[in-house]
Amino acid sequence: MTSGMLTDNGIISPLLLDTHYWLWLQGGLGDRLTAQNLEIIRHAASAGKLLLSVFSVWEVGMLESKGRLQLHTSCAQWVEEALAMPGLTLAQLTPAIAIESSHLPGTFHGDPADRIIVATARVMKARLLISDRNIPTYGRQRHVQLA
Repeated sequence: MTSGMLTDNGIISPLLLDTHYWLWLQGGLGDRLTAQNLEIIRHAASAGKLLLSVFSVWEVGMLESKGRLQLHTSCAQWVEEALAMPGLTLAQLTPAIAIESSHLPGTFHGDPADRIIVATARVMKARLLISDRNIPTYGRQRHVQLA
């Protein structure tokens, strides 16, 4: 198993996908993922520990409505099909996540979607698989665990 996937007691830790990874997986763009990332996703999904923030659904809706994302079907239909991915659980926006997003430690930019996704990973004690260029620095500061 890939290092960093197991907790101290040998249980696979949750993995939270960012919106880009979800789109790439569902859009047939798996070539954008490394073999290691695909393995991490497969292990998390097979253990029922693959998470997606409900805010990623919002992001897809916004991208599609602005014409920045072309889907083969209606946005609602695409989301319904994409959420049916085996092993994927939709992480809801809870009060704890909303509060955490406004009190992130250290320095973090103001993008609400990124703040919610990082806060979701922190509250759910999940590793974050993210394509954003800025968030790895935040992870190296040990504010969020990256996959």
